[in-house]
Amino acid sequence: MPSLQSPFVRRFVRAFNTGVLAWRSSPRWGGAARRHLTILTYTGRRSGREFSIPVGYRRRGEVVTIGAMLPDAKLWWRNFLGAGAAATVEVDGVARPGHAVAVRDDAGRVTVTVRLDPLAGPAAPAPAEVPVAPAE
Repeated sequence: MPSLQSPFVRRFVRAFNTGVLAWRSSPRWGGAARRHLTILTYTGRRSGREFSIPVGYRRRGEVVTIGAMLPDAKLWWRNFLGAGAAATVEVDGVARPGHAVAVRDDAGRVTVTVRLDPLAGPAAPAPAEVPVAPAE
């Protein structure tokens, strides 16, 4: 079995994530996918680069909970250890900023909790364009 950090595995994960993102934005299947998958965007703690990844989530009000599956094979959740870090989660079709904190329990499971910024709130829909009659 190849190492989880091998170039082959990394390429596979990138391709898989790209496919999930395409499935999530599909007009036909996207609605069902968006009920269980969201896009988590964060800045890497060491690289300073911005990353966006699809993750499964649960939401209760202004709190989004993400379980990191196979946490020892993944690095992304480590960006949120300790005091946590800023993150953006797409909820109801709107990117919502928040603060994410990762916690590892005694059984080794990792949960990332994102508290959405209540001040940012859901973005208001863009006002409809009203046709303007030419001045006479």
